[in-house]
Amino acid sequence: MKKNVLLTVCGLVLMGVGFILVKMITSPQDVMLVVPYLFIGAGAGIFGHNMGAILNKKAAEKDPNIAKEIKIAQNDERNVMIRNLAKAKAYDMMIFVFGVLMFTFSLLRVSLTVLLLLVAGYLFVVFYGVYYRCKYEKEM
Repeated sequence: MKKNVLLTVCGLVLMGVGFILVKMITSPQDVMLVVPYLFIGAGAGIFGHNMGAILNKKAAEKDPNIAKEIKIAQNDERNVMIRNLAKAKAYDMMIFVFGVLMFTFSLLRVSLTVLLLLVAGYLFVVFYGVYYRCKYEKEM
C-alpha cells in the first residue's frame, strides 16, 4: 500500500514537472521537444495504475466477499483463456498495423532515426513472439 501511494505521488510529480516544462520552455529544440510530454505520459500512467491499485485495495478491505469473488474471476480458467485469446488477436492486428505504419512512414520520408526505431521495436516484438512460440511448442 505504501509503495502504491509513493508511486502515485511520483506519477503526480512527473506530470507536474512535464506541465511546468511545457510552459517554461519557450523555444524547445531537439530532445526538449519530446521530454515534457514523456514526463506527462509516464506520470499519468504511473499515477493511474497505482491509484487504481489503491482504490481496489480500499474496496477489498470494505467487503472481503467482493475481494474473494474478484480473485476467483481473475484466476478462472475461462477468463484466462478469453484474456489470452484477446491478446493473441491484438498481437495479430498489431503486426499488420506496424507493418503498414512503417511502410507509410517510409513513403512520407520520415527521419531515418524514427523509422529505424519503429523497425527495431517491431522486430523486438516479432522475435519475442517467435521465442515464446518455440518455447511453448517444446513444452507442449
